[in-house]
Amino acid sequence: MLKQTLQQKLLQKLSPQQIQFIKLLQVPTASLDTRIKEELEENPALEDGSLANMNDPIEEYPDKDPDENFESSDDSFDEEFSVEEYIQEDDFNDYGSNYSNDDEDDRKEIPIAIQDSFFEKLQNQLDLLALSDKEYLVGNQIIGSLDDDGYLRRPIPSLIDDLAFSQNVVTDEKEVEEMLAIIQEFEPSGIGARDLQECLLIQLRKKDQNNSIVKKAIQVVENYLDEFIKKHYDKIEKQLGVTSEELKEIVNEILKLNPKPGDSGIVTGKQLHVIPDFHIVNNDGILHLTLNGRNAPELRVSRSYQDIFEHYEKTEKSDKKMKEAVQFVKQKLDSAKWFIDAIKQRQQTLLKTMNAIMEYQYDYFLTGDDRMLKPMILKDIADKIEMDISTVSRVANSKYVQTEFGTFLLKSFFSEAIQTDSGEEVSNKEVKKILEECIANEDKRKPLADEKLTDILKEKGYTIARRTVAKYREAMNIPVARLRKEL
Repeated sequence: MLKQTLQQKLLQKLSPQQIQFIKLLQVPTASLDTRIKEELEENPALEDGSLANMNDPIEEYPDKDPDENFESSDDSFDEEFSVEEYIQEDDFNDYGSNYSNDDEDDRKEIPIAIQDSFFEKLQNQLDLLALSDKEYLVGNQIIGSLDDDGYLRRPIPSLIDDLAFSQNVVTDEKEVEEMLAIIQEFEPSGIGARDLQECLLIQLRKKDQNNSIVKKAIQVVENYLDEFIKKHYDKIEKQLGVTSEELKEIVNEILKLNPKPGDSGIVTGKQLHVIPDFHIVNNDGILHLTLNGRNAPELRVSRSYQDIFEHYEKTEKSDKKMKEAVQFVKQKLDSAKWFIDAIKQRQQTLLKTMNAIMEYQYDYFLTGDDRMLKPMILKDIADKIEMDISTVSRVANSKYVQTEFGTFLLKSFFSEAIQTDSGEEVSNKEVKKILEECIANEDKRKPLADEKLTDILKEKGYTIARRTVAKYREAMNIPVARLRKEL
């Protein structure tokens, strides 16, 4: 039998506008321009106000509740549309100016030096050689098979197959090896190696072979590379029969080499820049926070869509085709309004969150001293601005602030609390700073083990476990004591 029942459910659903805001909030400033361009291409009702004719009056889309849902149905055809409902004419555009105190210069693109890429540099060197067509194709295939570090990870037989199928070139291992040897003479030195050992040997063999230190360095790389990597210097010294001073020169010679020749200054044609979302300026002990101008783009509704509405008001209201056209325009206008509202809400949330962080860590932003950082977790800021923790997390994980002592990811200001022997709660950043200073000032011939670092912290009043010290050290990318040892 069929039964009918009533059931109550409490569900939380996000509106399309809320989803759009969440997605925009986590977009970093460097990618915001791209996201806006995508929206401009998809929605003809949205215009870039900065590109519009400055003599034209600017139409702002009036404020509307961003959580209000727009529902499209056939019943909407019976509704009357009004231009004033969507468009209002102002003498100025207050959209971009309300949320940014930056100068117009901040909106300009950062100039980027243009130079040849890593592969173009190698290709240019290949073009200068007097090669047959077959040799050129083989060399070109080898260069194209190098990874970003400059290594040839692909096996020679696979290269032969690639040449046969894609280039219709029949070759053998000997010819490919000969061409590879030629490419390994290219700059940067060490390019085209198949492993670390070959990479270092290529670089060493280009040095003065009459130099005894270079000869011994080649011996170390050929026969004792594993011991060298693990810093078992006493074994190497014994095997080579050299003094400590000689071994130190040999080690320094090897350390001058580049283990990733592809990862040099010519790897890419463009350098990546961190674009800060906020700027904090110390004005005689008073901090001033501003939002990067790129976060306040000038967006507006298209004038042509206003003309469509004006034309509709002059036509027969019972024309169903015209109503369908206006319904389409209305949907585009709603989409444009939601996007503009999401951008505005993004700006407000960014400023609200960063201002709370600045107030919480005011002493730190005045001095730049890590020891002034207070313990702060996401919940502290979320409670302060009365927003969800996930919102604060989205802001902190992808936004940067520029201060007088550097540019930092907001996430770096959050830290857990550690209680000292005196009962005071301090940030674990303070402990990490002390660890960093202890390791920087240690005797590199006898580096401090984690146990010793734990004892030093205990003497300073920070009672933490050795495994916690190890965790902090690894978080700072500092190797264990044995690997920090120097001659």
